[in-house]
Amino acid sequence: QVQLVESGGGLVQAGGSLRLSCAASGRTFSSYNMGWFRQAPGKERQFVATISWRGVNTYYADSVKGRFTISRDNAKNTVYLQMNSLKPEDTAVYYCAANLDTSWVSNQPGAYDYWGQGTQVTVSS
Repeated sequence: QVQLVESGGGLVQAGGSLRLSCAASGRTFSSYNMGWFRQAPGKERQFVATISWRGVNTYYADSVKGRFTISRDNAKNTVYLQMNSLKPEDTAVYYCAANLDTSWVSNQPGAYDYWGQGTQVTVSS
């Protein structure tokens, strides 16, 4: 079992920055890959970024590449999403997720086994 708790969401103006955190507990944190997804009202859940269990491999959605950075601190059981140059279209509930299959990093929600409750990010224009 893995428990995930996101924090760091809020309201920010366009062009601003936020850093999301996701604290994990339960199974050894360094034994699984982590991802961030987001879901805007009326839309499907969308992949944002993923990072491998050692933090060596990362992968981003084209829409956030160059603006967002995913990282992890295995000593603190935490994964981060640094979001810069935020745009109104980044407004969504952001979820972190754990993928117990470490053989590959995935951008598919169905590949993830555990999810946090989400944190709201609102970007005003």
